[in-house]
Amino acid sequence: MPNPAPDAKASRKSLATLFFFAALPMGMWNVPLANVFAAHGRGHLVPWVLATTSVAAFFSPLFVAALADQKHSPVTLLRWLTGLTSLALLLTCGSLFWGWSDMAILACAQVQALVSMPVWSVTSSIVFSQLHDAKRQFGPLRAWATGGWMVGCWIVSFVLRADASLVAAVTASGLWLVVMALTWRLPSVPPPVVLRQRTWGQILGLSALELLKNRDHRVVFITAALYCIPLAAFYPYTARHLSDLGLSNISAAISLGQTTEILVMLVLAGLLARVRLKWVFLSGIAICVVRYAFNAMGTTAWVMTGTLLHGFAYTLYFITAQIYLEERIDPKWRVRAQALLALLMSGVGNMLGYLGGGWWYAACTKDTITNWPLFWWGETALTAVVCVFFALAYRGRVHSPA
Repeated sequence: MPNPAPDAKASRKSLATLFFFAALPMGMWNVPLANVFAAHGRGHLVPWVLATTSVAAFFSPLFVAALADQKHSPVTLLRWLTGLTSLALLLTCGSLFWGWSDMAILACAQVQALVSMPVWSVTSSIVFSQLHDAKRQFGPLRAWATGGWMVGCWIVSFVLRADASLVAAVTASGLWLVVMALTWRLPSVPPPVVLRQRTWGQILGLSALELLKNRDHRVVFITAALYCIPLAAFYPYTARHLSDLGLSNISAAISLGQTTEILVMLVLAGLLARVRLKWVFLSGIAICVVRYAFNAMGTTAWVMTGTLLHGFAYTLYFITAQIYLEERIDPKWRVRAQALLALLMSGVGNMLGYLGGGWWYAACTKDTITNWPLFWWGETALTAVVCVFFALAYRGRVHSPA
């Protein structure tokens, strides 16, 4: 997709605001989710509720991405997706509040996941389409999303006092309508190729699988999926661990991990200009190994130290992967490439991580007492395996600084 003319570009302020408010309701709901369900007597549903996002990731991101790349403006699609997400989140809240059956609650959560799952990849593609130099410009803009996530956590803990309350979800639902309103401030981004006749593979977005033919692309995508398996344990089980340790204001405490995330994003452009891409990717996974090892020490101080490393572990791999896709893949595949990354992360990786993490948590828990060191050492070992896989499989451009 050719970059729009300068007078058609959104201002950096508009893009930063979009990122900030898109992440704000995500942080308000995703972080306290496990404790909210436990407070309503549905803690056993947490792995399955989290898995609904993985089920949705197999369908909606690629389908919506195909629409954005071939038929409709991604700005229009984002407008409808955020409005539907607001309504679906309210429905999920109602199912918990009114004490519906487990299956009904899961059905509501699944609907919510289907409409909310494509939001992030579409938002990212809109921002990328407005940039001239993604490597230099994307990191500072993406830091605003991390800031939004942090502020969402702070609001939950310090303003709403809702670390285990549906008040957090209802507020997040209202904020999704704010994101919907912000889309009217953005210039329309036309699809790069308008197809009048499309095959089923193009309609469903399955043509994006062609990207896996390239060895390095394939390794980046597969590693993203594998890395998400242990990474899926971070938010739900760090929250439970800190609760067991007697910490209050858990959402705010976990948001400290986003402080390092912002710092890394601000220096990422300079890092990518000086260090081979392989070592940037690899360092993120290696830091995650250290982070989980710290969690396994079992004290509040060690768990919080591990939490502070989250920004390095997440940003150095996943934000770098988004920039990699933007720079090394044909622009006509822009939204589908980001959507395929979301599918492999939130679909394959997170589903295995949520369900496998739920099984591992149950295996480490006896008579309501969890052996947290054992739990985190298991996650540490799994992350180390992913680190070794990437080190051996990825080649990269040997003669390029990136």
